[in-house]
Parts: sequence; C-alpha cells; structure tokens
Amino acid sequence: MKKLLTFCFSAVVVLANTNTGFAGDQDFTVVNKTGVEIHALYVSPADKKDGGDDILGQETLADGASAEIEFDAEEEAAKWDLRIEDKEGTSIEWSDLDLTEISKVTLNLADGKPTANVE
Repeated sequence: MKKLLTFCFSAVVVLANTNTGFAGDQDFTVVNKTGVEIHALYVSPADKKDGGDDILGQETLADGASAEIEFDAEEEAAKWDLRIEDKEGTSIEWSDLDLTEISKVTLNLADGKPTANVE
C-alpha cells in the first residue's frame, strides 16, 4: 500500500492519489519497517517546538508500507523532526533530518532501539 501525502507550507496536509503540483526540495518517502502499525506521523521543522498535526489523519501506515511526503515548493526549512506513534500512543522521534539531502527514510525498530536508514 503506497500513499501520497502532501505537507503544505500552511501545515495543511492533503491525501492524494496523483501528483498535486506541489514540489519541495524536502519531498521524501517514509517506509515503515518498525514491525508495528503507525497510527500517527508528525513532520515538523527542527527549530519548532510544536510537532504540528498528524499528517496521516484518519489513515494508518502498516508495517512494510510506505508514504510519499511532499512539501510546498515555498518551504525553506532544511532540517526536520519526524515522530511516529503506535495505537497505544507510544512515540519515537528522529531529529534534525536534512530533508534537502534525503529522499527516503526507512524507520526500523530492532531490540527496542529505533533507527532510521536514510538514502
């Protein structure tokens, strides 16, 4: 199951099945290899304290699934924090991801330790 999520400058997220015309340097694919279903996904500029809104909305991201995250072309921030939550609300965060240099983030959880492989 592959999803396309658009993260707009105004922090509005739109689920879409086709390219919406937005294209930012921070666009990336997130791949869930954590072994659990992700119930919430937050992507926010690293210099902001607020994690923003759950960009999955009513959706979830199954283990093994991926989602395309697209940013508005006007977005200028390079470093971003990514946080996920499972259905119990347990969260894991990855900080200071330079999304201008990353096209894919694969989230892993092995022996209770979260890791993120980036390409």
